[in-house]
Amino acid sequence: MNRRKFLSLMSPAAAAAKEAIAAPLNSLRTSRRHAPRTSTRPLNVVLFICDDIGFGDLGCYGSKLPTPNLDRMAAEGLRFVRYNGGHPLCSASRAALLTGRYGTRMATVGAFGPREQHGTSLDETIMAQLFKAKGYKTAAIGKWHLGSEVPFLPTSRGFDSYFGLNWSVDMSPKPLMRDTTVLEENTDCRMLIPRYTEEALHFLDKNAHDPFFLYFGFPYPHDPPDASPHFLNKSGFGKQGDAIAEIDWAVGEVVKALDAKNLSNDTLVLFTGDHGPWFQGCPGNLRGRKASTYEGGFRVPLLAKLPGVVPTNVVCDAPASHCDILPTLAKLCGLGLPEKPLDGTDISAALTGNGKPTEHTQIYFSPMSAGGLQPHCLRKGDWKLRVAQSYGGEIYINDGVQAHESAWLAHPELYNVALDPGESYNVANLHPDLVQSLEAELDQEIATFPQDVQDAYAQLKRNVESPRTPTAAAPRFPEKPKV
Repeated sequence: MNRRKFLSLMSPAAAAAKEAIAAPLNSLRTSRRHAPRTSTRPLNVVLFICDDIGFGDLGCYGSKLPTPNLDRMAAEGLRFVRYNGGHPLCSASRAALLTGRYGTRMATVGAFGPREQHGTSLDETIMAQLFKAKGYKTAAIGKWHLGSEVPFLPTSRGFDSYFGLNWSVDMSPKPLMRDTTVLEENTDCRMLIPRYTEEALHFLDKNAHDPFFLYFGFPYPHDPPDASPHFLNKSGFGKQGDAIAEIDWAVGEVVKALDAKNLSNDTLVLFTGDHGPWFQGCPGNLRGRKASTYEGGFRVPLLAKLPGVVPTNVVCDAPASHCDILPTLAKLCGLGLPEKPLDGTDISAALTGNGKPTEHTQIYFSPMSAGGLQPHCLRKGDWKLRVAQSYGGEIYINDGVQAHESAWLAHPELYNVALDPGESYNVANLHPDLVQSLEAELDQEIATFPQDVQDAYAQLKRNVESPRTPTAAAPRFPEKPKV
């Protein structure tokens, strides 16, 4: 498909997106029955990840934004409602997704800047390397953000090709790259989504007869959100809504291409985000935003579609996170596992509707102090223990995060996030044994991390807040004795 023909298709798509605002959600939930998958060819994977999309930003998660293609994907597949990113900032969360391990284990503690000369540790295994070892064709399109020097770029880490803007759209300069070559020193970010979509369709054209892994990183709705002329001012929800509507269109184009090539029954399609929304966007009924260790900073959509394997029109409430994707794909696609121990677990039973995954913990690291090395929370099953909090309190405008500091809570807080997703009701006094058990488990987990994380944790535990601090408030400094 040439570019002129491709771009000509966008205008009716934009109009359809605008009309979808008024479409009742139920009309998108008509799911088809699929026979069990019988194909013996290797399973393809398309993994979409958005930048800063909120848990409540899609129609299938309760939004009024025009997302008909993603809503249809939810109706024809599985929608997770208790799925978390790997971290509340970009690079660390993406590292967790692609390795199955916390970014704090691999020198990835927040978001890399354009001029940093390091990236995610080179001794870590990126999932593309596992696919490539099994003969898959691999491509990374869009945002990467795990290092900008050649050894850290996608083509050095298991991907056959790369086309994208490495880091976030609010960073400068904005070089569009192909593999390791800069094509444009300062690209027009408004045109990134259609150009990325065209690249994805070209990849599918070229590799339709081979097993493939396509990683598609959208640049939006990260601040400042924007959209191409075909979508700008069409959603009715400003540029944030326009960007999300264009993301929805792009997913629809890729899914249509899979259908046209008879690849849908052999391709697992996943759609997620890296963490919660920043200034704009909706975290749903959750407390907190990007950079916060409340659920609004961590919880993101996860949609999965694979006819005959993933059940249709199902909501999954099993707790899961980015760290679980690599072991799950390894199981479903017959890949090997990395040598290093994983922080995630195989959730294929939940994905296929055959059960719930093994219960395991998730640590919520905060970017707000000690260079991003300190944890604030531990989640296990329905329970979330908060042991520390930033002096910044709930983060909304989080510029200048280095100026903040975290304190160890004199009274740990316990929330049942299944019953209380807004983390509004501290029940620590009702479950003192559970608080003690989870805190001991956090101690044990941190002991497995690199020494810098252990040192930051020890420092945090020495910085105890005043016991008079109200529950869930920004920590108050302990009173100093009068001289």
